[in-house]
Order: sequence, then C-alpha cells, then structure tokens
Amino acid sequence: MPDFSLFGDDHVRKYEETAGRVGHDWNGTSCLILHARGRTSGELRKVPLIYAKDGDDYVIVASKGGAAEHPGWYLNLLAHPDVAIQVWGEMIPVTARTGSADDKRRVWPAMVAQWPDYDAYQAKCPRDIPVVLLRPR
Repeated sequence: MPDFSLFGDDHVRKYEETAGRVGHDWNGTSCLILHARGRTSGELRKVPLIYAKDGDDYVIVASKGGAAEHPGWYLNLLAHPDVAIQVWGEMIPVTARTGSADDKRRVWPAMVAQWPDYDAYQAKCPRDIPVVLLRPR
C-alpha cells in the first residue's frame, strides 16, 4: 500500500526545501516537480509527478488515477507547453508535447515499471491516457 503521507503541496514544499532529498524517491518511484502556468489564471502551479527518462526527454503520465477527465496540469501544458521541471535540485526548462501512439507504446512499459497502477488506470479509463514528453530546451 502506497504511503501518501507526503502528497500534494506538502510534497512540493519538502522537495523544494531539500533539493529533492525528500520527495524525489517516493513509494518506490521517482518524482519531479512540474512548474506550469494555469491556462486561465496564469498563476504558477507546482505539481509532483512520477517520471521516467526516454533518452534526453522526461516522461510523465496524465492519468489522474484513471479518472474520465484529464488532470488540470495536462490541460495547462496544452495551453502553455514551455514550462520548467525540478529534478533533484536542478531547475530544467522544458517544452512539453503529448506523445504519439508510437511514443506511448515505447515509453509505457518504463512508466508502468515506475508505477504499476498505470495499467489498471488505463484499463478502467474511458479515455486514452496521454503520455507527455518533456524535452529540455
């Protein structure tokens, strides 16, 4: 059973305070902090997300736990794809793009290796869960 004692804003705060020493490694997986602007508010939003690497790209999954709708952070990326991520203590400017079907076939096994529940989320989800590739600029 995952430990959700470090979650949401608290996860972001601890990650930032410790340069990722607390929060990068979480429930047997690796997390980054996505820094993106709200699509309507323009306000900076910070979200901890599980990631894997695909060459130079960072990969994240817009699963929202298998919910029928996309997570807000994904909609924000569609509106404003030039964002930043924090990985450990490093801030990295990246450009986000939704992966193609071929991209998803290639990276999905690595993401499931990071978080096995992604397969269950996709199985129950009425939408095709997007993978997002974050390319350093």
